Amino acid sequence: MTKRMRLGVFEVAAVQVGGTLSWPHPRSRSIEYRDPKYWVEVAKLLDDAGFDFLFFAGGYGYPTVQGRLHPLSVTGGINFPGIDPSYLIPVLAYETKRLGFVFTSGTGLDHPVQTARTFSTLDHLTGGRIGWNIVTGSSQDTIARLFGHDEMRKHDDRYDQADEYLELALRFWQTAWDADAVEEDREAVRYADPDKVHEIEYSGEYYRSGGWYATTPSPQRTPVLFQAGTSARGRAYAAHNAECVFVQGTTVAATKANVADIRARAAAEGRDPDSIRIMVGVTVTVGETHEAAVAQRAEFDALQTDEVVNVLYSGNTGIDLLSLDPDRSLEQLADDGKVGQLGQSNIDRFLPKDGSPAPTVREILDQLKGRGTRGFQVTGSVAEVADELEHLMDETDLDGFLLEPIFAPTDLEDFARWVVPELRRRGRLPEEPSTGTLREQLIGTGAHLTNHFGADLQR
Repeated sequence: MTKRMRLGVFEVAAVQVGGTLSWPHPRSRSIEYRDPKYWVEVAKLLDDAGFDFLFFAGGYGYPTVQGRLHPLSVTGGINFPGIDPSYLIPVLAYETKRLGFVFTSGTGLDHPVQTARTFSTLDHLTGGRIGWNIVTGSSQDTIARLFGHDEMRKHDDRYDQADEYLELALRFWQTAWDADAVEEDREAVRYADPDKVHEIEYSGEYYRSGGWYATTPSPQRTPVLFQAGTSARGRAYAAHNAECVFVQGTTVAATKANVADIRARAAAEGRDPDSIRIMVGVTVTVGETHEAAVAQRAEFDALQTDEVVNVLYSGNTGIDLLSLDPDRSLEQLADDGKVGQLGQSNIDRFLPKDGSPAPTVREILDQLKGRGTRGFQVTGSVAEVADELEHLMDETDLDGFLLEPIFAPTDLEDFARWVVPELRRRGRLPEEPSTGTLREQLIGTGAHLTNHFGADLQR
């Protein structure tokens, strides 16, 4: 049986996606990000084409080099500035029929009850089409300073905190109200049964809470749980907590190994490994001919420089590549006593693997100029793009792709117009887009959480 392909789109409510430079190009309209009409147009395009969800990255951070906001971040609009995408979602849900919406929310800034209420509200307002991309925060101290702290918790410690954060949020969603607690009986003047609304008491290492959760159960109760992270600790967190996982992928071999590792870890947790949707980012440049696609991609590549790449990479990892020895690898950080900087997905990808030497800093800069921190790069005609996407799925056991447009929304229009019909013809996409809650469409189960420890939580 041909495996169905799941499709999402990676976006930001900001000047441009991916941290690379693209907004000045005439094919790009991303500087319209503050206009709701722009996002309605994008959402309707994806809804009609049969995409599963629109994903918004975001947060309070911004790119710094050696602790300072770099002027190029401002002049180039590189991951700075932006707006909060969560406020767009009710508008987009009202204008669409079936498209899911996922946005990023961290586990180290708000209390879990605030996050729980936000997602319950959005799940109600979207009719059950909401997902939460769980992030633990950046290694940089930028966010810590913004919120009045001296430094962020260490990488693995943030995951320990995130485990507890999610557990408490799940207690609000899954256990605070019985399924039949809401009665809405006008004649009896009885909105809900007080015996079926339960007090929550929780005391952990990082969080405490006591009281009643003042939001009724939403269509999904718990939003679909997404997580992105390919570090060892990130994969462990995903296997325990996530329903959909985004892995960092630039080679078939590494992606295949990460997918297999996450599924094996999930099985060890007692979960059905095949029920977890694992996706990878891909930048698709498609043209009516191979030559047209290559020419279009070359226009994007010509906009990228070492300085653009360095601002992006430093903002993601805290590492100033241009301050390092260009002829040595990132292992020089460990050699210089900065081991603590190692251990994130966008650092690990440039360390030695399977006996192969690590790339030099010069080679890293050259690689990033073509992709930023994006995933796979696919450029070609309609048939070539479809062939490559099928090959990646079949070779790695991926479930689908998160499209990372370079020129938005025209890249998405091209994909919807040319590639979607071809994938549908090949049996990778259904003839008619699925409907229902996001969990029903993406995971293929019922509306509520299953195959997850949160489904079995007791008061």
